[in-house]
Amino acid sequence: MNVTPLVWIITIAVTIAFFVYEFFAHVRKPHEPTIGESARWSAFYIGLALLFGVGIGVVSGWTYGGEYFAGYLTEKALSIDNLFVFLLVMTGFAVPKAYQQKVLMIGIVIALVLRGGFIAIGATLIENLSWVFYIFGALLLFLAWKQAFGNHESDPANGAFMRFVRRHLPVTDDYHGDRLTVRLDGKRFVTPMLLTIIAIGFIDLIFAVDSIPAIYGLTNEAYIVFTANAFALMGLRQLFFLIGGLLERLVYLAQGLAVILAFIGVKLVFHALHVNELPFINGGHHVEWIPEIPIWFSLLFIAATIAVATVASLVKTRGDRAVTTGH
Repeated sequence: MNVTPLVWIITIAVTIAFFVYEFFAHVRKPHEPTIGESARWSAFYIGLALLFGVGIGVVSGWTYGGEYFAGYLTEKALSIDNLFVFLLVMTGFAVPKAYQQKVLMIGIVIALVLRGGFIAIGATLIENLSWVFYIFGALLLFLAWKQAFGNHESDPANGAFMRFVRRHLPVTDDYHGDRLTVRLDGKRFVTPMLLTIIAIGFIDLIFAVDSIPAIYGLTNEAYIVFTANAFALMGLRQLFFLIGGLLERLVYLAQGLAVILAFIGVKLVFHALHVNELPFINGGHHVEWIPEIPIWFSLLFIAATIAVATVASLVKTRGDRAVTTGH
């Protein structure tokens, strides 16, 4: 896939322009978005992402188009998992609904910047060190296990990192509008608003660790990795308010993501063996009998896993609700 520096510049400039527009048009004035507003903008950004994927398929070929759609689906699913943790953070910090948009917007921008850095590092490693696929694959298999069996009930607002931040920063007990700092009795304090943003930024860093290796398991093209991530994050703020109540009903989302991460981890290990150059594996030669999992199969597997996890979650919560209410 031949992506010129000009295309990169235009893509990054348009991405920045979207987020600047989002801030001035929707976030600058604190308010809680309506369901209608959230639905319209969510549909717009999802439609734009799908249209962009079709454009990649038409211009560069459907192999790359398939890689983009598989990457976009994976990143969108991981981003929804992000939303669940964001919800826990904002509940823990008791962020007023009118200010949640600003917190989300800043968190999403931090996520995009961090992922951009990880994308650049990942591209450099893949270009120069073929054995890095072994590391990415092993990392994803570990993260899949942690996603499936780890503790998802912890409170990020009172974790070790936030306790460390509170010990070193003077913090007010109350919110002062959407201000990040405030001067009281001649002394500068940070507000819970700033602590919330710090917590979400730290969480973004953790999520980037599984997000970037996951998509590099589907494509080696840095441009596809970046655009899939950018489109997955666009509209995430509106999606938060649109499916806020639904998030708590996606009880099998963690298990679905674990299956996806494990699948991509195995795919990465297969690819690492296929391009193997490590002398202690197969004498440093490629393991030719190892199959390469085609992108169409990856796309179908990821889509099917997300669908099954969503349907199973809704059936489970509906059944639990029926038992509780006696109907």
